[in-house]
Amino acid sequence: MTQLQAGRPADVVNAAVTRVTEVADEVFATLHEVRTATAASVRSVRGRTPVAADLATLRPLLWSRLDLGALIAGIGFIAAPGLLADAPWYLEWWQENPSGRPVQLLRDLDPSSSAFYDYTHWDWYTGPLAGAEHTICGPYVDYLCTDEYSLTLSVPVTVAGAFIGVAAADVFVRRFEAAVDPALREIPAPALLTNAEGRVVASNTARWITGSAYRGAPGFTAHPIADLPFALVAADG
Repeated sequence: MTQLQAGRPADVVNAAVTRVTEVADEVFATLHEVRTATAASVRSVRGRTPVAADLATLRPLLWSRLDLGALIAGIGFIAAPGLLADAPWYLEWWQENPSGRPVQLLRDLDPSSSAFYDYTHWDWYTGPLAGAEHTICGPYVDYLCTDEYSLTLSVPVTVAGAFIGVAAADVFVRRFEAAVDPALREIPAPALLTNAEGRVVASNTARWITGSAYRGAPGFTAHPIADLPFALVAADG
């Protein structure tokens, strides 16, 4: 029996798995709130097609989740094309602002423009569209919003069974690392958190830094993390 399969070492691996789940669940719980509020806003419209102004009711909720230093750095609702009468493409997306009140992300959403931002091809959109309840994309450098190394978490939003868009949040990897690293450091062997593509999200060893690729190694075991596209990979001894 290997070291990580017996006694306290196995316990700390399980504790790290639990901690990663808790941190992700914290973000997804917020996205479930955004999903519920968005669906309610769209359902409340009677006798006409929703417009962008109808989604302004989400702003107090979104702003309240953008406290400086908190896990979430950007959050909002991304509308399915054609949902809104006055904005065929639309982002109700807000980002934290070190200078004060959150700021809205503005992108060129004119399909005829050379700078058109077609968000429907991003994994954080296509995952929920395909039916995934929980999608996590990254780590990646978010050149479009913050230039930060980030994760994007997203959930589908539906009304009467029809997909109307995505509720999503950006989390800086450095904040995610800060939340899970204490649990990783308790593991008395090299350990790393990887995404579905084997990209390292966090680790307790300089051998695999954040963003590097893990392609498997002898003597390591991958531990699934709930329904998340993550695994905790730890040396067996």
